[in-house]
Amino acid sequence: MKIEIDHSQLIDNIVEKVAERLAPLFNNRSMGNDNELMTVKEAADYLKVKISFIYEKVHKREIPFHKCGKFPRFRKKFIDIWLKNPYSPELDNFNLNVK
Repeated sequence: MKIEIDHSQLIDNIVEKVAERLAPLFNNRSMGNDNELMTVKEAADYLKVKISFIYEKVHKREIPFHKCGKFPRFRKKFIDIWLKNPYSPELDNFNLNVK
């Protein structure tokens, strides 16, 4: 017994199901923003402070940051955690000088 399969219909069904599953990921932009790297200016704008405040916190190691070459970068996710609780165990990797 031989069964005929309409390949174009099968492909359309697969594409439709994949699109349904991926749509929530594309619509929820906040998921991608948490891991976003910010420059000093972007971090200052996000926190609504002066750039000099950010540089001072970096110098004193009081804010979580990464170095990209000679430039400090900030992950939004860790800045949000730091704002809620600077003593959070999630920030242990940053060796912050918190008082």
